[in-house]
Amino acid sequence: MTNLEQSDPKVFAIIKREARRQKETLSMIPSENFFSPAVREAVGSVFMHKYTEGNIGRRYYEGCEIADALEELALERARQAFRLPGTWDANVQALSGSNANQAVYLALLQPGDTILSMYLPDGGHLSHGWSYEPSLPSPAEEPVYRGGSRKVNITSRLYRVVQYKTDPATQQFDYDQIEQIARQEKPKLLITGGTAYPRLIDHARMRAIADAVGAYYLADIAHEAGLIAAGVLPTPVGVADVVTLTTHKTLRAGRGAIILASRELIKKIDRAVLPGLQGGPHMHNIAGVCAGLGEAVTDEFRVYAQAVLDNTRELAQGLIEQGFRLVTGGGDKHLLLIDLRDQPLLGRPYARALAAAGIVANYNTMPQETRSPLDPSALRVGTPHSTGRGMRAAEMVQIAGWMREVMEAAASWQEMKFEAFDEAARQSPDLQRIAVAVRELCVRFPLPLSAFAVTEGVH
Repeated sequence: MTNLEQSDPKVFAIIKREARRQKETLSMIPSENFFSPAVREAVGSVFMHKYTEGNIGRRYYEGCEIADALEELALERARQAFRLPGTWDANVQALSGSNANQAVYLALLQPGDTILSMYLPDGGHLSHGWSYEPSLPSPAEEPVYRGGSRKVNITSRLYRVVQYKTDPATQQFDYDQIEQIARQEKPKLLITGGTAYPRLIDHARMRAIADAVGAYYLADIAHEAGLIAAGVLPTPVGVADVVTLTTHKTLRAGRGAIILASRELIKKIDRAVLPGLQGGPHMHNIAGVCAGLGEAVTDEFRVYAQAVLDNTRELAQGLIEQGFRLVTGGGDKHLLLIDLRDQPLLGRPYARALAAAGIVANYNTMPQETRSPLDPSALRVGTPHSTGRGMRAAEMVQIAGWMREVMEAAASWQEMKFEAFDEAARQSPDLQRIAVAVRELCVRFPLPLSAFAVTEGVH
């Protein structure tokens, strides 16, 4: 990065600080990962200079022959990585997971149609539609949520969104209840997937529910895409009507999104992406996605994906042994949700205390949530990033132990206002001691990224 250092030392200094932060702290956020030097080089390539509005062989600009070759290779690798049936194809142009979902809605629905998706506080995603009534929280015992007047996402503004909740007893999907809601609400689209559901989804059952009411079934696998590509989790490809995914989480393929569906639906989705939602695709991101997909079909990636699952189980056991209660009792994929209602600290202050100790997680809502999303009851943690650094069972046990130490160290500040709490966390000798130990662990398991050499020698 010598060019940047010379031409813009302020930006260079900020990047250097972020590189150091990533090197010396533990990212336990399940939606975060890091990319190989090859993926990063592809994203930073000359393809960022080229405008390629249109599709392969049908661009609105000249000079796109080489870009066509890149996008076709990305499509070919998507077909291979996700083992598409012969009647299916892909779109790699959507800029993000939310864009990909919007493209599916635009292709398959009319404004005002009903969508049935997962209740946001239980682990659903904003792009699946969210609205609420500020003064009237949804009663936890009601299995269905029909939203409110405050429509905070474009999906809820354009479509009628109804949401199913998890079962209060198990905190997991009650498929019979979802089917009953579907028969009552008659959606045109049924959606699964979200940001904080730690268990597997029965895609065949969901498809049967959709079929029973004449709906399309969309499986959003943004979080577990890499684990599905590696074959360590069951796939909805060939079961759902459409599958959407982001490329930067467990897939480790740069920033972007992929849509998978039958060729008949992909033709509609292509038109929804362009001209429906976007102009030209970001070819440098597609280059990164292409390089990452090439890595995702290797034996090394399959070993990594299995290790993510193994580490999740080890971390879950470690947290339970440290006295933490897990939503659904554990997790089947790469993430866990910790129910903190029986602990001294809830999600937001606990996340801040952990960050002061070098452990980066995120506060989150949980099933039967009664608090604001800005100050919720749970903490979300995951294993993709730490697994990629080479950490395994012993390190998961150690991390769980540190998380208990942080809770005990910060418990005495629980009555403080958040600003005072934050200051106490940053000044705490106990949390600083843990941060040093975390840094030492990160040195033992360095990020395998040559570009991070920018911070070598900075301590």
